[in-house]
Amino acid sequence: MTTCDLVLPCRDEAAALPGVMARVPEGFAVIVVDNGSRDGTAEVARGLGATVVEESRPGYGAAVHAGVEAARAEYVAVLDGDGSMDPAELVPLLEEVRRGEATMAVGRRRPGARGVWPWHARTGNAVVLAWLRRRTGLSVRDIAPARVCRRTDLLDLGVQDRRFGYPVELLVRAQRAGWTITEHDITYLPRAAGTRSKVSGSVRGTLRAGRDFARVLATEAGR
Repeated sequence: MTTCDLVLPCRDEAAALPGVMARVPEGFAVIVVDNGSRDGTAEVARGLGATVVEESRPGYGAAVHAGVEAARAEYVAVLDGDGSMDPAELVPLLEEVRRGEATMAVGRRRPGARGVWPWHARTGNAVVLAWLRRRTGLSVRDIAPARVCRRTDLLDLGVQDRRFGYPVELLVRAQRAGWTITEHDITYLPRAAGTRSKVSGSVRGTLRAGRDFARVLATEAGR
């Protein structure tokens, strides 16, 4: 019986999916959102038993939103599809939300190997978190790369960003809505061989994400 739909936003993650899918815990049904892949991600995902959603609009937020809309379970989880995080570590997050102890439980990355989190990505993360603490009082220590909440709660929140700013807007709106947000340590591992991060994989990618974060922060600051 499916308890939670697990949304994996993916672009060119065919090499990572077998390892990710092998670690999905019982009770989770996988929805892979193919966001313009050219490496056969959708075909690999179908072959592994995942539901596949095609999202032609580029952007992390667009992929996540499409997956959440396609979900049918009461609870929804979101996790990167690159193999850098273990889906089994979502179980305590889900249980906390189910018990009513959190509106949303999120993962806080803890590097599991040297060099897994490049300096430019860590710096960008720290800058955004400092802004969030100063402007909203939200004391999270990561930008929620893994998260679990009720599907209807997430849709009702009305997050608008469809690019890399999505998780930042989500946190700001959740704080404003009075959500109880809890953090859990999760192990941050090297990406699967044959894949490359769209954000932390290069300084350019981190700057592009930073631009999206800044746009969201500026918009939310004016509300």
